[in-house]
Amino acid sequence: MRAVLIVNPTATSTTTAGRDLLTHALQSRLDLTVEHTRHGGHGGEIAQAAVQDGVDLVVVHGGDGTVSNAVNGILGRPGQRPTGHIPALAIVPGGSANVTARSLGIPPGPIDATNQLIWLLDKYGPEKNWRRIGLIDCGERWAVLNAGMGVDAEAVAKVEKQREKGRKVTPTRYILAATRATIGYSRKEPRLTVTLPGRDPISGVYFVFVSNSSPWTFANERPMCTNPGTSFDAGLGVFGVTRLKVIPSLRLVAQMFSKRPKIEGDQVVRDDDAACVQVTCADPPMACQFDGDYLGVREKMTFRAVPDVLDVVAPHPKQLPDLQR
Repeated sequence: MRAVLIVNPTATSTTTAGRDLLTHALQSRLDLTVEHTRHGGHGGEIAQAAVQDGVDLVVVHGGDGTVSNAVNGILGRPGQRPTGHIPALAIVPGGSANVTARSLGIPPGPIDATNQLIWLLDKYGPEKNWRRIGLIDCGERWAVLNAGMGVDAEAVAKVEKQREKGRKVTPTRYILAATRATIGYSRKEPRLTVTLPGRDPISGVYFVFVSNSSPWTFANERPMCTNPGTSFDAGLGVFGVTRLKVIPSLRLVAQMFSKRPKIEGDQVVRDDDAACVQVTCADPPMACQFDGDYLGVREKMTFRAVPDVLDVVAPHPKQLPDLQR
């Protein structure tokens, strides 16, 4: 089996020793080429070249941004279902949060993830009975894990500015940025309208999260769930709020971090299995993000669930803990 290993050498938790271990382990089982990313978006370029070269497997050792770039390189611009040869994706976490890997049941530690990957390669081998997942078509890009308009996008934009100044990106930094953005939104009028299939448009929404799994983010080791019924094997999770009063908001946050989350409240706009969702914004446009990358401001976004679009070398749902099913 031919494979390309895409390594982001600047990712938070990658080390020379870990990269060498991963490379040697994969070389014992695969016809492997190793490529290091050198600039933003380079992972997508490497993955796109791998598709053109007929490679069977793209292994990503990096954070969520590198994974997302690689997926977009593999699949190309969304709009129509990809045709022809599509390599499978494998992930060995190397970032700070590694949300995509953890949501797929891949251990966050590079050594444990490498051991699991080798086990899966040995278990399924030439049969390639990989797990097949759906993705989010954001119109301009594919999102593996999440997308949104409002609070999360503004938090991403602020953290990206801090990253450009050389500051380390951590889950805590994202949480602080999101908290400040939420406080800022609570002082403004809500400007979003959410349209879900079979429902009347819902106006007066402050922000919208669109997710592809549950959990779709972590606060350090603590999973945060807005849509407990959402999975990579079904439709989209959609979550928004129409009020940002302090007490109801704190109660909602507590529900999200509960071990058995039950998200409810009359201020909540929610669907755990939506085929699509359209979000429109009253002037001025609002910040948007996908998979933790800032898209800029938009007046309207449409997010669509595209099922069974990508093979991933990850445990099948029946092998995952109850929280990740």
